[in-house]
Amino acid sequence: MDSYSPLCQVIAHRIITSPQQRITFAEYMDMVLYHPEYGYYSSDAVKIGFRGGDFFTSVSLGADFGELLARQFYQMWVILDQPIHFDLVEMGAGQGILASHVLNYIRQEYPDFWAAVSYIIVEKSQSLKQEQQQRLQDFAVNWCNLEEIPLQSLTGCFFSNELVDAFPVHQFTIVAGELREIYVTIRPQLEEITAKLPIFIEVIGEPSTPQLGEYLQLVGIDLSQNTYENGYRSEINLAALNWLGIVADCLQRGYVLTIDYGYSADRYYNPRRSQGTLQCYYQHRHHDNPYVNVGQQDITAHVDFTALSSWGQRCGLQKVGWTQQGLFLMALGIGERLAALSFQQQSISQLLQRREGLHQLINPGGLGNFGVLIQSRGLTAQEASKPLLGLVVPG
Repeated sequence: MDSYSPLCQVIAHRIITSPQQRITFAEYMDMVLYHPEYGYYSSDAVKIGFRGGDFFTSVSLGADFGELLARQFYQMWVILDQPIHFDLVEMGAGQGILASHVLNYIRQEYPDFWAAVSYIIVEKSQSLKQEQQQRLQDFAVNWCNLEEIPLQSLTGCFFSNELVDAFPVHQFTIVAGELREIYVTIRPQLEEITAKLPIFIEVIGEPSTPQLGEYLQLVGIDLSQNTYENGYRSEINLAALNWLGIVADCLQRGYVLTIDYGYSADRYYNPRRSQGTLQCYYQHRHHDNPYVNVGQQDITAHVDFTALSSWGQRCGLQKVGWTQQGLFLMALGIGERLAALSFQQQSISQLLQRREGLHQLINPGGLGNFGVLIQSRGLTAQEASKPLLGLVVPG
């Protein structure tokens, strides 16, 4: 095992010392991404952006995404009758670029709102946290863990952009019509394996927790139907439910805004999507093998928005609305920004670059197809009756 990376050795030791010498895929994914020393998001391995990055996000395309979000946050504050303190909690803030765009715009455009805003970042990665602190040193930003926020203490908005897709997921398969879980173990005769072969392999066993079956019941999926063939496999994101429950407990009054790529449950677990949605990203290339480039690549799975909506209701969150990012940004004014481009004093290359960035944000074949779920808690009937600007269907 000396020839393998330190992270591989750590994972292998966890497997060897486990009761059945196997771990759930969720535990494997958690270690690969979030091990405090060697995980992808905990080290310098994570790279976001166009140049040399493993992936890019809406934030990589300029300030427009954050500025349009700021418009929505401002309206939320107005709907809540302009409270003296309004907490903006960004969960998973990446390099801190979105926070800088949001805060800059609020400071410039909404001075009254700016005086009320308290910006909080919840970040698990120490390396990303350090980068955020460097970028945001001119702003009064607080960092904390979700668990450190007192129950029902915040008024404002919890929001995230491409966070939930990076939560560790359980993988399951169907064997003879029954739900089975996919585990990770070590390839036998490890000493004879060349460095070109993955050290880890999959085995199938009984579900590690009854919560897997309960999750499928929550979203209305019955795997016993004949439409699901033997060998069908997909993912279950229990971590997302746990996360949303904590968020709901912390929110006294306000909103939860979740932006990510994903589907409703009936589309997510469509029998024709027989191999799930798990993807790995390495240097802007994607593939489906999570057992290579261990700790050096991103691993993601699409988000089940039905689960977030249904579980949110159990946790006291009301569904305000669900839409696509393209429609959301159009309602917030991205169309006006596109129309105004020709009147701006910029070079042709700058205008074309910004135009391309704006189009990518609403492209229905890409970022524009991302889901936007907004939930609320503690609103009065009058406040709840006021439509959010981003959910108004463009005329």
